[in-house]
Amino acid sequence: MTTAPPPPSPPSPQQPAVLSLAGVSLHRPTSGQEVVLDRVDWTVRTGQHWALLGANGAGKTTLLKIVGAVTFPTSGSVEVLGERFGRVDLRQLRARIGLVSAAQAVPADATAHTVVLTGATGTVQPVWRAYDDDTRERAHRLLAELGLDELAGRRFGDCSSGQRARVLISRALMADPSLLLLDEPFNALDLPSREDLIDALHLLADRQPGLTTITVTHHLEELPPNTTHALLLRDGRVLASGPVAVTLTAGNLSACFGRPVQVTHDEGRWYARSGHSADSGR
Repeated sequence: MTTAPPPPSPPSPQQPAVLSLAGVSLHRPTSGQEVVLDRVDWTVRTGQHWALLGANGAGKTTLLKIVGAVTFPTSGSVEVLGERFGRVDLRQLRARIGLVSAAQAVPADATAHTVVLTGATGTVQPVWRAYDDDTRERAHRLLAELGLDELAGRRFGDCSSGQRARVLISRALMADPSLLLLDEPFNALDLPSREDLIDALHLLADRQPGLTTITVTHHLEELPPNTTHALLLRDGRVLASGPVAVTLTAGNLSACFGRPVQVTHDEGRWYARSGHSADSGR
């Protein structure tokens, strides 16, 4: 295993911006006006695959909610998929963004195929009159692309955690989004399930080169080989942002997580190991 990061990718023609944040801040409405996000600048372009990393409480989920058109910032400008906040109905914008979160409420007694179908209408329960033959076939096709074709008739609640994560990704893709947000999709997965999901995301990126993804995670080991960029948050501020080769360094990650971190890279995969903190006396 080598400790050297991959060389930076050669320059390529600049792709259109999928999202652009300028000076974005968000204050929690408490007596102290706690700053959750502080002057975040961030541009993501078509076909890029970003990792969003940071310790608990760094502001990752809040930032994802803003990007996902769920939350308005306190200040700053936000443009997603060519639409500027304040000039667009966020409900309509959300319909163009795919979101995958373990916290999503979907009926556990519905089949995997039915759960994917609900992504076409953006509803929790199926709206059967809205699903024609082409829509049903698309749901089957998406399940097959994520390696779940044999589970189409299985109850969602009977699927494993890794299978449920892939079903939810298939559901998010039903609306044919240009932007896919993955909020800790590897949470509570065992190693085989984690690797299955990584393989599925890697394959998805190859099959849909125009799709842009942002993945919130705590662990470098969860990053698919196709990850192109990373943004590191600490205390609501951007600590580092850019191509993975220059962002996922030992120095940046040590500063991000507040303790020494060793970083290695091998065959497209990233690994991190933390030593003892400087003030531990060891």
